[in-house]
Amino acid sequence: MSVPATTPQATSDPEPTGHGTQEQPGPTVAFQGNPGSYGEIAALNALPVVGETRGYPTFHEVARAVESGEADYGVLPVENSLMGAILQAIDLLSDTELHVTGEVVVRVSHCLMALPGVDLGDVARVYSQQPALDQCTGLIRKHGWQAVAAHDTAGSARDLAERGARDEAAIASRRAAELYGLNVLQSEVEDEPFNFTRFMTLARHEPAPSDAPHKTSLVFAVRHTPGFLLEALNELRGLNLSRIESRPRRDRAWSYLIYVDIEGRADDPQVALALAGVLRKASYAKILGSYPAATGTVG
Repeated sequence: MSVPATTPQATSDPEPTGHGTQEQPGPTVAFQGNPGSYGEIAALNALPVVGETRGYPTFHEVARAVESGEADYGVLPVENSLMGAILQAIDLLSDTELHVTGEVVVRVSHCLMALPGVDLGDVARVYSQQPALDQCTGLIRKHGWQAVAAHDTAGSARDLAERGARDEAAIASRRAAELYGLNVLQSEVEDEPFNFTRFMTLARHEPAPSDAPHKTSLVFAVRHTPGFLLEALNELRGLNLSRIESRPRRDRAWSYLIYVDIEGRADDPQVALALAGVLRKASYAKILGSYPAATGTVG
């Protein structure tokens, strides 16, 4: 499901961090981060055809771009196979009126990169986003480098290229190295090879009908009464729940939202019956989307 790569120009202003070159007609997909980030890789693979990708500094600005029509779609990371849920993005799903229309699973394969001509022995400091640094502690400790946290993986590569520092390296995607003219010193530097990030695709409209296997994402809350949560979850018995997450409500102390991913379409008889049961018991409920499930990984 990959598409020709766009080549955006990056900026650190509070405006979109990148604009793609429109190589073919198609929708615009917003992502958080700089060109070359794993978010951009998800955006490039979010649809069969992508006309342009645009990077934004925050998850909220990605959602705002889609809500305003500045972008047709947006991608948000919701969980990583090693680090767990990405809570800020999950919370945003319940706040927005956008629909989840699909998902993309990106293989996170980190590369160590530096300016051309720089060798491993020249490096004293390595820059990247904190989760990426945490995922590459073995390499960093082995060489005794100083780890410096940056806002974004691809942004650290861009900044390194702009600084021209020859005693520094960055950890980011191979695409980031290609975009910013850096040399890959070592690939697959993550401590664990099973590193994947799941992104949800958001749009103002519901997904088009499809015969593909589906997931349905739901968020709900129940009254703070003994047994109510169990009763609501019992409505989902017999279904395969691929994910369940509890998050504090920001509008009410000691009350929680339950996020659930269900395998199946919302209009499948068994799923529809279960959703109706949850809606009857919940004090708040929202179906985030019923959408085609990812069938593989990209990146």
